[in-house]
Formats: sequence, C-alpha cells, structure tokens
Amino acid sequence: MKIIKAARIVILITGLVVAGVFFSSPVSAQDISGTWHGKLSIPTGSLTIVFHISQTEQGTYVTTLDSPDQGANGIKTQTTSFNDSILTIQIPIIHASYKGKLDSNQTISGTFTQGMPIPLNLEKGEAGRPKRPQEPQPPFPYKSEEVIVRNEQDGISLAGTLTLPQKGTKFPAVVMVTGSGAQNRDEEIMGHKPFLVIADYLTRNGIAVLRCDDRGTAASQGNHATATNEDFATDTEAAINYLRSRKEINAKKIGIIGHSAGGIIAFIVAKKDPSIAFVVSLAGAGVKGDSLMLKQVELISKSQGMPDAVWQGMKPSIRNRYAILQQTDKTPEELQKELYADITQTMSPEQLKDLNTIQQISAQISSMTSPWYLHFMRYDPAEDLKELKCPVLALNGEKDIQMDAAMNLTAIQERITGNGNTNVTIKAYPNLNHLFQTCEKGTLAEYGQLEETISPEVLKDIAEWILKQTK
Repeated sequence: MKIIKAARIVILITGLVVAGVFFSSPVSAQDISGTWHGKLSIPTGSLTIVFHISQTEQGTYVTTLDSPDQGANGIKTQTTSFNDSILTIQIPIIHASYKGKLDSNQTISGTFTQGMPIPLNLEKGEAGRPKRPQEPQPPFPYKSEEVIVRNEQDGISLAGTLTLPQKGTKFPAVVMVTGSGAQNRDEEIMGHKPFLVIADYLTRNGIAVLRCDDRGTAASQGNHATATNEDFATDTEAAINYLRSRKEINAKKIGIIGHSAGGIIAFIVAKKDPSIAFVVSLAGAGVKGDSLMLKQVELISKSQGMPDAVWQGMKPSIRNRYAILQQTDKTPEELQKELYADITQTMSPEQLKDLNTIQQISAQISSMTSPWYLHFMRYDPAEDLKELKCPVLALNGEKDIQMDAAMNLTAIQERITGNGNTNVTIKAYPNLNHLFQTCEKGTLAEYGQLEETISPEVLKDIAEWILKQTK
C-alpha cells in the first residue's frame, strides 16, 4: 500500500529506522553553503543522500536532508557546525550523526553513524535526477483534460485528470485509487509516477482513465489527516459518478483500479455499488489489517537483515500492541496511554530519561492511533469480498514485502469465489515488488533506485483483462 508509502516512507539503514539525516557547513574562510550529495552503502543496496546547507546572518549553518531514492525531502536536522575543515551534524531524534572533513578537492570524506558507522563521502552539487524511461512525455496521442470532481456528501472538490482515447466514443473507463499516505494523482513516489504510466498505457489502448489528487493533497480540498478509507471511498464514488455524467463514457463499463490500500477502497465501493463493472486490485489486501501489518513488519525487518530468532522474540510484543488497537470501546487517548505503558514497561530508567527516545515513542503512538490507522487495523475485507459480484483481477509481486502475495491473493480468491462469483483472476509475478517493478530483493530502498516504474507485463495484463471484461 502505500502501507508504507510516500508520506510513510523513511530512510532504512542497517536495520534501523531513520526519519532524518544531517549535514554541516564550511571551513573558516570557506563557504560550505550549498547542496552536497553522496551515497550510503547499506546491506539492502545504496541510498542517495542530499544535504542542503545554508548560512544564517549570524554566521551559523542550517541544514536539511533529502533522500530522493525514497521520496523524503526537507528533513530538518538539529545542529550543523564547521570548524577547521570538519563538518559535524547532529540528528538526536534518530540517534544519528555525521562527521566529515572537507579536502582541497572540495569533497567531504566522512562517516554517518547510527548504531554503527557507515562511510559517506559527499560531492558538491545536485544529485542527478534518476532516470525514469517509462514516464510519458507529450505530445500524447489522446485527449487529456483537467477536471474537478465534487464530493457532495463531504462538501469537497477533488482535482484530477481525465484521459480519453482520441477516436471513438462510449469508452470503458477506470477510476484509479492510490494507496496509503497523501498522494497526488500520479501516485508519485520516489521519483516514479506509476499512475501516470498506467493511465497513459490504458488510454493508448482505448480505455478512459480518471485519476485525482487525494483529498487534502496537491490541488484537492479536504483534510487528509482525519480521513479513513471509508472517507476515501466516498471520494471514489464521486469520481465514478463524474464519469457517468460524461457522454464519452459507457456508464455500464466503469471499473476501479486500486493500488495497495487503494485495493481496500475498491472493494468497499464495489460491494456498495453493484453496477461497478470490474475491480483491479494491485497488491491489495485480502486479510484483516492487524494480520497484514504483522506480516509486513516481519518481511521488512528480515529484508534489513534481522535474524529469525530476533523476530520471533519481538513478535509477541508487536501482536499485543496490535491487539490493544482492536479495543473499539476505548478512546484514542485511552489507547495511547495503554500503548505507552506497554512499550515503556521494559525500558531502563536511562532510556526513559532520554528526551529523544520518548519523543520517538510518542510520535509512533500518535501515528498508531490516527483515524486512518485505527480503521485500517480493524478492517477485515472478508465481508466486502464475500459480496462482490463483479469480475476481479488481483495481482501481486512475489517479492512484495509490504503486501505478502501468497497470503493476500489466496484470501481474495477464496472469499470472492465463496459467494459463487467465479470471475476472479489472480496472478503473482516472480521478481516484482510492491510497486510492480522488476527487482532483486524487493526492499524499500530499491524502489527509488530502479529505473523501471512498472513492469510492461503487468501493464499488458491489466489492459487486456479490462478490454475482455468490457467487450
């Protein structure tokens, strides 16, 4: 899903979660201001790190960090110092630091430390924009129109793009639904624009596509932070109704494509509206949120090198915290207190006195008790799947560590066919990750490093299946 998605992406280094990084400034008489970049070599690959250093009127330095491979930009650091050619940056919120020396070649040789030291050498200038060869470029052989979709139920307007084939009329059409986190209409993540690539491919093949910025994101109105998947479902319904109002669209051939958490939304909407022509689930969920997340945490942890014995030791604690979130009779504030007590019960007095550690725990608990997360963790797609009557195509990458392919595809197929609907197609692709990119390991770090945005085989399968359902 975007379950770890644009807004939820973090920097992963040697098994530790890094929410930020740091950087520093110039030598005495030298000005170190500007942009510096380098690569961290980690067990799962490499990460491009970009530091933006500026000097204040008082002569001190302020630094922000970008991790373009992961779509994380503008991360604040605490202190940056530059003395005797030595650059030092402190990032206490993630228990990390950087120290490097500026040489005569205007490069900085140094070490990033978080639990363990990792060499990080920096060069001045912007990091090269990663190649995205599949990103469509104008002119396009189809019509593209900026539209406004009105969600009358919630009183908000959503901004979107409708692409229509150049020739013909009464086109089959799809509404595209993004995964978790605030996303724009292209579902932009780590320099990739998967929804733009999919929309381009489908429209070239005779299928109209409507994709909108999430509520409260980019040009759309609304509050994303307080919304749940049920709220996003009303946005999807509004988009479908908009397509039905267009004379170019065949109102009986409108379906939904949902990626990750967007697959959940597609199931919710299709269950409520039997006139939905089809659903395409791209790495969508077939099991309850707490089970899905437990598996996700396991796969991500192991992808970072965590031994199975360590995971098995952690698993009961994580399962217990997820169980706390299932208490629907408790307020978010009551759940926060219970989670805090559970997390801190085994911590040492020294750890409890560490302000940065406590701030991290508080931020994590706040995220876990947000409206979206509570709804997600408690939602079981089984009931919606059991009532779906439309054709369903469910796809997953076998190297997806966010949405386990075997667990979710099996559940989707069994629950839908159990109600007598046999028009269900599932497919797992070897060597594809959560974004359906051809990959080696499936790790989160790979997403931004790979040039491929989405496998051509997946694009072909989606288009051919939709055209078959809408003959």
